[in-house]
Amino acid sequence: MSIIPSVFGGRRSNIFDPFSVDIWDPFQDFTFGNALRTPQFSTEAAAFANARIDWKETPEAHVFKADLPGLKKEEVKVEMEEGRVLQISGERNREHEEKNDKWHHIERSSGKFLRRFRLPKNAKVDQVKAAMENGVLTITVPKEKTKKPEVKAIEISS
Repeated sequence: MSIIPSVFGGRRSNIFDPFSVDIWDPFQDFTFGNALRTPQFSTEAAAFANARIDWKETPEAHVFKADLPGLKKEEVKVEMEEGRVLQISGERNREHEEKNDKWHHIERSSGKFLRRFRLPKNAKVDQVKAAMENGVLTITVPKEKTKKPEVKAIEISS
């Protein structure tokens, strides 16, 4: 018995199964939702092509965190493009198959990803630092210290 009603295209899935990949996509008919389904991207690469990246701003820096499980730091590139564009890219290759191997199920995705972020003017682009630990890439872009406007008291004459 399906937990997701048939109104969602008749797909059968269990929303409580964390490994269920056949779930309803509410954006499947929009252009941006189908962008990764074009022939240039394979279906298994679509999930990896959209690497999940968080960007937060602290008083001292802009901090980016990317979940890249299974990737080594040698497989990831962090570059500054055109002065203020942070570019994060990488590739996960498909596992080598032996002729005697019999695959029963494949869920881990492979493929390339590329994400770009335009940094604000207060970013110190010459002091960017990147570190990778346990499949999480952390990029720290320090910020210029904002000068508080100098206030000068003006005496009021009568």
